[in-house]
Amino acid sequence: MIPQIGIILRLSFILAIALLLNLSTTGVAAASIDPSALARIDATEVRVSLGSPDNELKFFPNQFEFVAGRTYKLLLNNPSPQKHYFTAKDFADASWTRKVEAGNVEIKGAIHELELKPGAEAEWVFVPEKPGTYDLRCTIAGHAEAGMTGTIRIVNPQESV
Repeated sequence: MIPQIGIILRLSFILAIALLLNLSTTGVAAASIDPSALARIDATEVRVSLGSPDNELKFFPNQFEFVAGRTYKLLLNNPSPQKHYFTAKDFADASWTRKVEAGNVEIKGAIHELELKPGAEAEWVFVPEKPGTYDLRCTIAGHAEAGMTGTIRIVNPQESV
């Protein structure tokens, strides 16, 4: 039941913003909603490094808290000399992915794992929906054991500060 409430609240918010963006000079809402208005809704940006230039096997940061129903943009980069994975399948299943963008490619649909080669960058835009605590790890052999793990927490809007 809670995910449906989050969806309803999110859709209501998006509709209200879209209507505000489409007000005419007389103060009357336009007859149609501009689809590009929805794309202009800002996402909270969160920067994440997979490893470090010194080859540390860690996520920076490695603890995340997201509020259900809000839009986020993870800006992922890999400054290390080896590839890494950002793997959080259960978190991804508890979220709606709007898009993943890397290079000149935009991917839509279910995402469970992102591989970033050395020097790579990617952007993941999503809306967390199901509150809970989820594991994050790099699935390359030995990386999680060396400390490349983390925790992602989704909280209800009333729990956020």
